[in-house]
Amino acid sequence: MRVLVVEDDDGIAAGLAATLGAQGWALDRVASLAAGWAALQAEAFDLVLLDLGLPDGEGGTLLRRLRGAPSGRMPDPQTPVLIMTARDEVASRIAGLDLGADDYLTKPFDPDELAARMRALRRRAAGRAQPVLAFGDLLVDPAARSVSRGGQPVELSAREFAVLLALLEASPRVLSRAQIEAKLYNWASSIESNAVEVHVHHLRRKLGDSAIRTVRGVGYFVPQEGA
Repeated sequence: MRVLVVEDDDGIAAGLAATLGAQGWALDRVASLAAGWAALQAEAFDLVLLDLGLPDGEGGTLLRRLRGAPSGRMPDPQTPVLIMTARDEVASRIAGLDLGADDYLTKPFDPDELAARMRALRRRAAGRAQPVLAFGDLLVDPAARSVSRGGQPVELSAREFAVLLALLEASPRVLSRAQIEAKLYNWASSIESNAVEVHVHHLRRKLGDSAIRTVRGVGYFVPQEGA
């Protein structure tokens, strides 16, 4: 999943990139309000991690602007936002949440707690409460990054897992190759022209040909049970 980190501290940003990158998140980092707004206008992110104290102003300004953006075009005003800041006063937490933040975490924080909160926000955005995604006999646990089919574990690469998770969260909608690429790769990544097709091929080999279907000229989708 794709996350925008708006954070001016290089050390914190590097730590987030290492920790969350290892868990399959594709991170893009900016260090100012202006760069954050430009990024939101240019890319569709699954989540924003937002610092409040930035060189060119308050992070709350970016949050207020995002929530006030018109629906149906970029930036998406529904994008989940988690504030991460050293400001631990109750008044600051209340203000941040009332501005439209979905969660608020004070620094220093445990990286595992941050990752758990991010997963919870993704569940909420996808409209589901259960932590494990179930499609027939296919079970996917984003926290454990595990997959099983018919009770048998299935070993997937990090990229294969990311493609499968993106398709499951979108089901039954069709995702184009470009939409899948946008969720898998950050700005610094180099993308092979047939990367998505290769990952889908491997997933079908491991999960069965019917697990992922193709809409020719459009993209891919995971059919819901009985479809």
